[in-house]
Amino acid sequence: MISPLSYIHPEAHIGENVEIGPFVYIDKNVVIGDNNIIMPNANILYGARIGNNNRIFPGAVIGAIPQDLKFHGEETTAEIGDNNTIRENVTINRGTDAKGKTVVGNNNLLMEGVHVAHDTIVGSGCIIGNSTKMAGEVIIDDNAIVSANVLMHQFCHVGSHVMIQGGCRFSKDIPPYIIAGREPIAYSGINLIGLRRRGFSNELIENIHNAYRIIYNSGKNVSDALLQVREEVPMSPEIEYIVSFIENSGRGIIR
Repeated sequence: MISPLSYIHPEAHIGENVEIGPFVYIDKNVVIGDNNIIMPNANILYGARIGNNNRIFPGAVIGAIPQDLKFHGEETTAEIGDNNTIRENVTINRGTDAKGKTVVGNNNLLMEGVHVAHDTIVGSGCIIGNSTKMAGEVIIDDNAIVSANVLMHQFCHVGSHVMIQGGCRFSKDIPPYIIAGREPIAYSGINLIGLRRRGFSNELIENIHNAYRIIYNSGKNVSDALLQVREEVPMSPEIEYIVSFIENSGRGIIR
């Protein structure tokens, strides 16, 4: 299961039933769980923490030092959960003093050429398209779908169940449950098909739609629009998530 042409540092911890292909490099201070497949020419570097049942394709680099000039060798990690598919040439840098770790959750698909920069947090159940690039300290909540060639500014927050159109670039936050697209990027309606696929009821989808109708189409400023949402839209965890997401947005939301 482990190719004699791979290099594994004697201090690395490798779980059970792990397949390691030729020319894989595994550094010290690496922990790899059970039932992983690490394909040829992947590099698992210092500080990587990898869970169980992941598939890591050729050319992927996990745990490289941050592309941040403020980084001076502090002890940080790049943490990967379970059941992820990390395709060719994906790069996942470890954290800095800001958060101390970069995190990719469970059941994600990171397609070819994705870059996950330092201190970024990717939730679970996300699909990230080819060559999408995340700058430092980006947060992507669960079940987001990000198409190919998307550029994310540092500190941006992407909500759950969004669909982001290919080729977009943005420097503001993208609230949950919506489609974001066009150039420049803008609110393009709610992610109706995605929400139905995820089992959202028609009533809940209508409430989400009404909340965003007030936020984007009422002509009110954001604070007044959120107050109207609280007054007129039946509260549920999903509506509360929308309101709290926008209230706590550090960069403001796309318009």
